[in-house]
Amino acid sequence: MKFHEFGDKKSPHILLIHGGGSSWWNYLRQARILSHKYYVILPTLNGHGEEYQKDYISTENSAQEILNYVRQNCGGKLFAVGGVSLGGQIAMELLSLDSDIAEKAIIDGSLCIPQPRLAKISIFLVSLFGKLMFSKSSCKLQLSFMNKFYPQLAYPDEIKNYYMEDMPRTPIKTLVTIYKTYMGHYKLKSRISKSKAQVLYIYGEKELNGVKESARLFQQMHPDTIFYEAKGYNHGYLSAYLPQEWIKLVVPFLENND
Repeated sequence: MKFHEFGDKKSPHILLIHGGGSSWWNYLRQARILSHKYYVILPTLNGHGEEYQKDYISTENSAQEILNYVRQNCGGKLFAVGGVSLGGQIAMELLSLDSDIAEKAIIDGSLCIPQPRLAKISIFLVSLFGKLMFSKSSCKLQLSFMNKFYPQLAYPDEIKNYYMEDMPRTPIKTLVTIYKTYMGHYKLKSRISKSKAQVLYIYGEKELNGVKESARLFQQMHPDTIFYEAKGYNHGYLSAYLPQEWIKLVVPFLENND
């Protein structure tokens, strides 16, 4: 696992974890804005981006590796931790592993209730069509489609370049393991109730029901949780495509001391 760092190390630490099949640049635009006031850490999960040759194992394994990093490099404590989709699930696991690890947490569109049928379908599709879906020509086509039909969601050139470098080299094995572990197996741990973090749980209005049910379960087990439904949006849009909207929502949450 590789860690990209932004800002002054003496500032409060924020760690943001990308989603499955993406990489550290998922939060690059947010990191640059936040780095004026915070020290921002963006991990690249194993099996992704420049770490594509390392095996992705599980949510629990990733959370433990990040926890080790925080203990070795951040004095065992963050001001905030967050993530989108798989990254948000890893953030939940971190909060479960160490009740004092963060004061604040931002989770976006993450599952914590297993969806085995959906996992089986996803594994079948990615096993059959993954190489085609993530080929360089398909990735170029996806970016062109976004530019033409959804310009408000389109990546700037710098992130397009990272996307074109990283997506085609993502191993199908990584994606299959993610569907098995993130989607098929992961359950929220009862230890989450001991976490001292205040949590902002974001989900899109057009998310799968499993994500909304996960948000409700999370709040039942960790009552210090605020919901935010992103109207008109689908999975992970604020984190992945709309950094300014994410910042407008998240910064007041981070600055609120109540």
